[in-house]
Amino acid sequence: MTLGPDPLRGQSAGYGGRGFALNGNLLGVSSMMMWAAGFPAAEMLLQTWPPLTLITARFATAVPVMILLWLWLDGHRQVLGANWARALWVGGIGFGGGTYLILLAQVLTDPVTVALIASCAPLVGAVLEFLAKTRRLSWRLGLGVVASIAGGVVATNALEPGQIGLGAVCAVGATILFTWASMVTARDFPTLSSIGRGTITLTGGLIAITAAGLIGLGLGHDLMPRAPIDQGQIGMLLIYACLALGLSQVLFVASIGKLGVTVASFHINTAPFYVMIIMVVLGAGWNWMQALGAGIVALGVVLAQSGERA
Repeated sequence: MTLGPDPLRGQSAGYGGRGFALNGNLLGVSSMMMWAAGFPAAEMLLQTWPPLTLITARFATAVPVMILLWLWLDGHRQVLGANWARALWVGGIGFGGGTYLILLAQVLTDPVTVALIASCAPLVGAVLEFLAKTRRLSWRLGLGVVASIAGGVVATNALEPGQIGLGAVCAVGATILFTWASMVTARDFPTLSSIGRGTITLTGGLIAITAAGLIGLGLGHDLMPRAPIDQGQIGMLLIYACLALGLSQVLFVASIGKLGVTVASFHINTAPFYVMIIMVVLGAGWNWMQALGAGIVALGVVLAQSGERA
């Protein structure tokens, strides 16, 4: 997911209107529902796929499709004229490293907890904006941070103690990398379309993950799936790659274009609820501690953003 500039700071930006905002919110909801679907799909694939192999297959499946769509929609001149060197560096570190960390966090915890920690992305973004001197600290933001930390503690109390530490660190690290890369993408590629910005940085992620896989093979790690790949696994991979990575990325970028980064990022906080509902439909039990933690995190984000305009 990429974060872009906030277009709702004034009428001079050319944005406004309830219908415009409604369309942006629908795009945000659709993006998060697709992104959430990737967590249960990954949970099933991780039963037989090593994490690095799964991440490589995810990028290798999604990125070629996105490049073809970009060529078809915007033409080869915009594709060839983009700043690929910068994009590959940002995407490799932010989206390649972030995707691997978030999958490793899921291995150590569970899909809902990972989505819960990732829902703090707007608060991470606020801190990064403050460090970049584009946002002022407020008491609402401080309360939001405290509430989000409390919600994470409540949610992780439902897990085994040995699963919390490293898994939570990986999820927090992934959230920071994603948010940083998203902000840089919005800053350095403002002239590209939504599909262009989403594709060019994910290509960097593909190259970084592929390089990591080759290094793993060179070191003698077994990266082959532990069971034959059947149609069910292919279907889960298509959901995890094309839906939860490719299409979700494009829709979220489009939502940012209509709502701005602050309002669009709020939709990230609905992801834990979507993941929990999907897991319940698939037969998992309802976890009240995680539900309570998700509610506290949502309260923290509302507090942190209650002073924002529009």
